[in-house]
Amino acid sequence: YERTCCYFARKSNSVVVSVGYRLAPEHPYPTQFEDCLTATTHFMRTAQDYGVDPSRIIICGDSSGATVTAFVAQALVNRRDLPKLRAQVLIYPFLQCVDFNLPSYQQNKRFPILLKERALALGLKYLNKDLSIMEALFNGCHIPEDLQLKYRKWVSPDYIPDEFKTRGYKPSTTHPFSEEVYTLIKPMLDPVVSPLLAEDSVIAGLPEAFILTCEFDVLRDDGLLYKKRLEDHGIKVTWCHLQEGFHGTL
Repeated sequence: YERTCCYFARKSNSVVVSVGYRLAPEHPYPTQFEDCLTATTHFMRTAQDYGVDPSRIIICGDSSGATVTAFVAQALVNRRDLPKLRAQVLIYPFLQCVDFNLPSYQQNKRFPILLKERALALGLKYLNKDLSIMEALFNGCHIPEDLQLKYRKWVSPDYIPDEFKTRGYKPSTTHPFSEEVYTLIKPMLDPVVSPLLAEDSVIAGLPEAFILTCEFDVLRDDGLLYKKRLEDHGIKVTWCHLQEGFHGTL
């Protein structure tokens, strides 16, 4: 990411700080989130040492980095000891572990580089979970009924515009709930990993956002759903959709 960060700094005439957070599996979850939050809060306190206006700090990430970005923005909502973030930039973000059968997952399940199975396998390895539960997650057996009702307000194919269903979409079949699988994957439903599941009070306090989605990406609908949630709370969103884009296109 060295060249990418240098490019951003040069083209935007900005100071760019790249966080070298520690990686899984040597450093298991939630080390990555903690490292990024620590680095961000430190920079916000010392921004002027780098010639940066504390009121103009933007955080940015792509893919799982965008997951971390969304979490950090949420974690800072109620901090009174720090300046307010100016904005968040989320580039093809991974934002929820509730529904792996959204239209984008169905349409792009075999599209490189982030095939549907790879997306979930990476997430499970990241959280040090056994891959044998993948099928149960694909079938939606991991969400108890009370949480299904709660999450449906935020994660539902009904909120995906029809134009994104034209390449094919079939409503998923209901499968029986598994208490065992739910117990295993509980951390995946924490807003740290699934920022789309944060409470309304947190979402309402977020800074404005730039969200980039790609048509040929299993994560496309995560971005669309987060865009809707932010806009429903009056948060300004600049949305860029790459019609020919795919995951990793940056």
